[in-house]
Amino acid sequence: MLTTTKVIRTFPSVRIRPHAGGLPIEVSLIAQLGLGGGDQLIESASGRQRGHEAFIDELDEPSARLGGVDLANGDVTSLYSFTVGANGHPFHRHAGHRVFTAVSGSAGTQLRFSNASVEEIAEDPQRFVASLHHVNIPPDCLFTVRFGGGTWHQFVPLQGRSSHPAMFALSCHTNELGGDLPQALRQRVIDNRADIPALTEVLPPNVRDLLESESFDASRVPTYALSLDAAPASPLARLCAWTRGALGRVRGAWGRWRGPSGFLADNGGGRLVEELAAPPVDSLLRAQLDGKQTQEDTFELTTAAGEFGNASASAILGSMLQGFLENRPLGVSQLMAFRNVLVRPLGLRTSPLGCPASSLLSTTSEGWFAGRYPVLAQRVDSSGGRAQVILGADDKHLVFRSCVGVELLPDGRVKCTLGTRVRTRNLFGRFYMGVIDRMHRGYISPTMLRLAVDHAVRELREAPRRNAAPVIGADVLDCLLSVR
Repeated sequence: MLTTTKVIRTFPSVRIRPHAGGLPIEVSLIAQLGLGGGDQLIESASGRQRGHEAFIDELDEPSARLGGVDLANGDVTSLYSFTVGANGHPFHRHAGHRVFTAVSGSAGTQLRFSNASVEEIAEDPQRFVASLHHVNIPPDCLFTVRFGGGTWHQFVPLQGRSSHPAMFALSCHTNELGGDLPQALRQRVIDNRADIPALTEVLPPNVRDLLESESFDASRVPTYALSLDAAPASPLARLCAWTRGALGRVRGAWGRWRGPSGFLADNGGGRLVEELAAPPVDSLLRAQLDGKQTQEDTFELTTAAGEFGNASASAILGSMLQGFLENRPLGVSQLMAFRNVLVRPLGLRTSPLGCPASSLLSTTSEGWFAGRYPVLAQRVDSSGGRAQVILGADDKHLVFRSCVGVELLPDGRVKCTLGTRVRTRNLFGRFYMGVIDRMHRGYISPTMLRLAVDHAVRELREAPRRNAAPVIGADVLDCLLSVR
């Protein structure tokens, strides 16, 4: 039973100091979402979390490592997301310090903490209960938590037998090497292979049994309640909780139904693409279609000096071709999907890739560049300073050929080109090109070139880092390992 209530003019907060000293437990309430917003956010974010490459589901705490340590640069921090569902999760602790920001579900969240040491609870499990504190968070709230290593904690929905998730959080491990880690686990952190379950120690069975026994009275545990807009346990707060719980079920179901979705957009590094009046004089495109094309364009992008390092022209070209496959402009993909729907009944060729590079998805070819990319022709200068390939396909209404070229310039810059020639075969082909020509020149080709080059720059820049083992100076490592 809550007996005292204070009006707070800033973020309602509580600080719990351990009886044996050390870092306090700090919880602050920041803001409240719209009615039922907690469940919707949690369902939506949890769906995205499940799709993450580092997702792991253990200890009733699904999580994903969003960012690992970078010991080579002296960074021992890491970032995780985690979810606590309607059944809560078990009491556990971590060796290192923890800081996280979370959103409570539409039934609220109860945070449970105990600073009893392993030695104390081994001597007397009641020492765990004596050190226990609860903090109640209202529904649909944004809040922050910070506590030191070795703090036992458990998070559950505030309302018992709830169907609402407890919370979703973003957790910063301020020092992944902090605390008394076993050597095998420490090495796992150094190798950047750590995860939340590996860093977790669950409560001993005898203490868990004590908490589940009839002798344990949760109402006797020191409890703090934080709230916004309405005092805890007031009639208005109860009405608000009921309303948020009801709407949370609806908005949570909506979040699950929509499923995870997200987008990442960039401008290809801000690089400038220019249209040329004609293909370069030594371009392979000039020999295509016997000069009987009905449409032709060529676009050029010149990178800044040093962006590709010491990569050869053929290596850059291979990465650009991969960029056409992996770094597709969303707008081009959507246009192609719409185009495919329209032309499929006519028996025309369909592809998810923009026309200049669509033949890269072919499984048969007259030749292969770098042993993996289907091409109609290719040329790599003996000096390694220039490389070109011809892509293309024949369809009922038109024939197209594209030339992708790379030229290394003496000053360290790299010139990348994408040119296309089209010959129409019939009246429909001429009508088709008349409809798409402006979009092709103004958006499709320059955007595809820009994103392919950006992909190649990032891929070739990261390749040495991926292939090289982290180099950590002995003095740096000793300093990192000494921090607890």
